[in-house]
Formats: sequence, structure tokens, C-alpha cells
Amino acid sequence: MKTSWDKIAIIGAMDEEIHYFQEEMNVVENIQIAGIHYISGTWLGQDIVLCKCGVGKVNAAVCTQVLIDKFAVEAIIFTGVAGALNPALDIGDIVISVDCLQHDMDASPLGFERGVIPFHERSTFTADRFLVDKAYEASKAAFSGKVIKGTILSGDQFIADRTKVQWLHEHLHGDCTEMEGAAVAQVCDMNDIPFVIIRSMSDRADGAADVNFTEFTKLAAEHSFQIVRLLLSSQS
Repeated sequence: MKTSWDKIAIIGAMDEEIHYFQEEMNVVENIQIAGIHYISGTWLGQDIVLCKCGVGKVNAAVCTQVLIDKFAVEAIIFTGVAGALNPALDIGDIVISVDCLQHDMDASPLGFERGVIPFHERSTFTADRFLVDKAYEASKAAFSGKVIKGTILSGDQFIADRTKVQWLHEHLHGDCTEMEGAAVAQVCDMNDIPFVIIRSMSDRADGAADVNFTEFTKLAAEHSFQIVRLLLSSQS
């Protein structure tokens, strides 16, 4: 199992999710491809490419493939906020991806189970075990709240309905939901690139999402930043 990489990508979907990294990294180059800015440089002695992919699975997939093809990154870390599905999680808690699934992939009229990508080899994409373990250790060291390794569900939907939250947790076994992680995971899987998704809970994906999201996004992004800092500092 590989435990170090020459060049690592760090992706966030929003400005808040990459702000702290951009403030500290030594920028060498900033170029735009397909409307996405890719910032190359170093941070903590590590060559990195930092980018804001934008919201949604298409943006995340395009960004990930460009990072692999154009920048030859060897591992990908996606960091940001999510809505909690697991009732044991609260705002501010952390989920480290064991695996990722697209909850809005639905070909059930054709006989496929919800979440299954028709005729594709896999529909659930497993994160790199070493990166998962390191991210978990870093989270426990950086954060006093709850940290779990779990399943991250992605879809082009902002979930704010309690009934749907319960269904996604009970039927697809999701711990949190967001809009990019499974797309990043699938592209990484197709290219044999290790990845991990680190999500801080900014809301509970219930009726209060519009109230909680703005209030807690900045704090959650700061937690994610500290976790990635420790993760890279401990890379061996």
C-alpha cells in the first residue's frame, strides 16, 4: 500500500472550503481550465494543486479528471461541508469516507436498485484505506467532537426533508449527504487514483438547513483545514 505521493490535489466546492489553504500555500502557478482555477504550489513541504470545483457532480468530475490528466496528481483529498443523515451526528461532527455512492442515480424502472449505475462495474467507490486512517487520526487529534468513518452519499440535490433524510440513512446507509464526493470517487476509481473525502457537518439535512448552513459553513471549513494540515504533516 502506497503511503506517500509526490503531488496531491485538494478540492473544495466553495470559496470557504479552500480559503484557508490558499492563504497559507506558496503559489507557483494559477491557471484556468474549463472555468475552474487550478492553483499549483507547495504547502507543508508537499507539492499540491488546490482548486474550487464548484457545486455539483459534473463540476466535481470535470475537475478531478483535469487534475489527473493535466497536473498528474497522485492522490486526491476532497474537503468541505455536508448534511448529516446519521442521527448520531450533529453540526460540526466529521465524516471520513469509507465509500461513496450517488443517491440520485435511479434506474429502478429498468430493474436496478437505487444508487446502482447501470452496466458499470461498480456503483460504490471505496476510499484509500491509508488516507482514510490518516484522516481519521488527524480528525481525532484536531477536533474534540464526534468523528466517524462512514458512507458519503452524493447527488445534485440539497436535502432538507426529514423523510428523505431517514430514507437515505436507512436504505442507502448514508452517514451524510453532499453534492460532489461520489463523482470525485468514481473518476478516481476509473483512473486508479487514491482518494479520501473529509466532510464536516454544517447542517442536519432537515428543515433547518437554510438557517444552519450559513452559520456553520465557515467553522466546518476551518475544521476540515486543520484536519488536512495534520494529515499532510503526518504523511510518511
